[in-house]
Amino acid sequence: MEGQNKVQWIYSSANNNELSSRYDEWASDYETDLANDFEWNGHVRAVESLLPYINSDSLILDAGAGTGLVGLLLNQAGCTNLVAMDLSTGMLEQASKKQVYAELHQMVMGERLEFPSDHFDATITVGVLTIGHAPPTSLDELVRVTKPGGYIAFSLRSDIYEPDGFKAKQDSLSSAQKWELVECTDAFKALPKGEPDAYHQIWVYRVL
Repeated sequence: MEGQNKVQWIYSSANNNELSSRYDEWASDYETDLANDFEWNGHVRAVESLLPYINSDSLILDAGAGTGLVGLLLNQAGCTNLVAMDLSTGMLEQASKKQVYAELHQMVMGERLEFPSDHFDATITVGVLTIGHAPPTSLDELVRVTKPGGYIAFSLRSDIYEPDGFKAKQDSLSSAQKWELVECTDAFKALPKGEPDAYHQIWVYRVL
């Protein structure tokens, strides 16, 4: 199966168990397929957006870490206090090979995360708020586990922002004074080769 077909196969997963097993199956070829078939750049844009708000000592959660592409970039920028979580053990096995995470955990975005409240200085999630993946309610948990004054950065597909309820959830968290918007990038092509019609944005919020 070609990389572009694999993404549609991933999007069509019926539930988290199927999504996890499909990512397990794809894990060994994931990075090669993303680079060659899609020219994926979302992780680069997200890390660039978060870096002004963190330092080398920041405890950072990489939520939906996949094979660790975000963690590798953060590590290269001097951040060494990194925790990874993902629903796929196969993807986490690939992430562990990069040797940039202090901890790796199998957890599911959209369910309660097994981390204390107000624990992380920053949280980043890239490529997870997309078709057939984490729901808007997953943002509640990211807010809970991030310290007041900490930052949350995430990529979000523009075409699901309103229809899938992300706008409503983000606005409700702002109205409830759980967080405040710091930055939202212009829409860009995160997968210019494989999905040229799909646009993403990077959002950065400060937890209150």
